[in-house]
Order: sequence, then structure tokens, then C-alpha cells
Amino acid sequence: MSELRLAGLEKRYGATIAVAGIDLEVREGEFMTLLGPSGCGKTTTLGLIAGFFPPTAGEILLGGRPVAGLPPFKRDIGVVFQDYALFPHMTAGENVAFGLRMRNLEATETSKRVREALELVQLGALAERRPLELSGGQRQRVALARALVIRPAVLLLDEPLSNLDLKLREEMRVEIAGLQRRLGITTVFVTHDQGEALVMSDRIAVMNAGRIEQVGTPAEIYERPASRFVAEFIGRMNFFTDGGRLIAIRPQRASLSAHKRDDFARHGRVSQVLYLGATREYHLALDGGERALVEAPNDGNAPRFVAGDAVWFTASRESCFEMPAK
Repeated sequence: MSELRLAGLEKRYGATIAVAGIDLEVREGEFMTLLGPSGCGKTTTLGLIAGFFPPTAGEILLGGRPVAGLPPFKRDIGVVFQDYALFPHMTAGENVAFGLRMRNLEATETSKRVREALELVQLGALAERRPLELSGGQRQRVALARALVIRPAVLLLDEPLSNLDLKLREEMRVEIAGLQRRLGITTVFVTHDQGEALVMSDRIAVMNAGRIEQVGTPAEIYERPASRFVAEFIGRMNFFTDGGRLIAIRPQRASLSAHKRDDFARHGRVSQVLYLGATREYHLALDGGERALVEAPNDGNAPRFVAGDAVWFTASRESCFEMPAK
């Protein structure tokens, strides 16, 4: 069952097309990620769903009900912004209560829901602190509690982890995904970070220039990208022209050898070796003028090469797949 459906959704600013007539269905309880580079239309799409501005064309349906003409507060949607948008003069509890008070909820019920929401995000003891007295991760949790306390049908997350340091970002993405699955709330998450998308999502919609290039599970998107853009944006990829075909091979699925073997092989030399702790990256200059990359585990078993070594870049048939030229 679709909780959210976009049909021919379009947004233009004069001659500029920000969203180019996209179609997308988000299932009930699903964690859907809109993934793409800056300017691809993902944040504009989120804003259209939230009702921050009207679409130029197309429909937005929530639970089968058209909402394109409704203001944000009538759409039954919770939003967590990139900068959290907390009121600095209010405590954490007051920030969480704000949406309920705007809905004229009775005071006793408001207090109960605020306590529950703060406990849900592990901030029950910090209800009286103001945003400047909280860490970045705690402010992020307050913003999440504020969105959840109204018990929305759909939760929208606009790059909420981008202001956190790497370690905290990795911790919070696991927490948010776990919380979303426990609550079973339909969620649309916007990010440009492929790692976040792969870890957190049930499905991913990869966007480019206002259009959706591919929708699929993280494994489908990574293992079988539908276009060269998706292949290059989700991880890294080696591309080779072979008899008029474009062959794609992930760096982790290739290997280096002193001798020719496997189904696919190209000869060349190691131009650079990067030590990354758990892995080593081998950058290659192939005899035909192509460049290639191999990522090998640093487990002591794989043969090691140094810059200048003559090597074979090899991959099994199962690791190669044909790609569209574009």
C-alpha cells in the first residue's frame, strides 16, 4: 500500500526546471531515500511534499488523498531540517511541544506526549535545557522528537546528519534507522551521502538533473546500476570498452595478478598505492591508455605490488556487467 505517491510532479522557476515530472511511490512504513548531488532536485522534491511551495504540475497524494493544495500544517507530515530550526529561547521540552500547542492539544496530553517523545530519543533528563546547552547530536534528537511528537503519517528528513562529525553521524544514522523501523513510520530521507543511503534505506531513488534515474533497494542500486550516472555516483566503478560494449567492474570485485587469469583481463602498471588501513587502493595505468582502480583487503593474503610493477587487472565473469553508454 502506498502512503505517499508523486505523479508527474514538476517544479519550475521561470525557465529553470528544478523537478522534471517525477513519479514515485513510497510504501507504508518504508524508509525511502532521495539521493543525489547538489542541485539534482531532491530537496525541492521534499519541500513540495511538505507543502513549503506549490508544484508547477503534478499530484502529491498522502494515503490516497491529494494534498498539493493544502498548507503544511494540514498535511499530517513531520519535518526535520538540516539546521534543526530549534527555537533558541525555548527549552528542549518547549521545542518539542510547539507543534502540539499550535494544534491546540490539551495541556495534560501535551506534557505526556513530550515526555514520551524525549524518552524515545533518549533525552528525557534534558527537557529543561536550551539548544545552546546541548551537543549537536542532542539538538538533532530534539528536532527528531519535535517531528515525531505530532504522530505524523509521513516523516521527512532533510540531510539532518550533515552538521555532525563523522563518528556521531555514523552513530546517528544507525539510531534513526532503528527508531524508524521500531515505529514503522513512513519516511522520506534526503541526502547526498551514498553511505547514509545504503545503510539506512529500504529503497533509494537516485536523482539527477531533476529526474529519477533509478529506484531500487540498496543492493540493487549498488550491484546493478541502471545508468552510468548511478554507477559513478554510488561508489566507484571501472569502465572499459570491449567490442563496442561498455563493461563496468567495481574496484572491490577486481584483483591484481602477475599473470593473466579470469574472464576479463587488462595489462598495465601500478601507478600509485594508497594504504587505507583495512584496504589498499591500487591505481593502474593500463597499456591501452585506460585507468583502473583495485581495492584489495589488507589481510596479509593478497599479493602486494608497488608503484611501477607490471600487473594484470582481472575480474570474473560474474563481476562484470554491461552498462548503457549514458
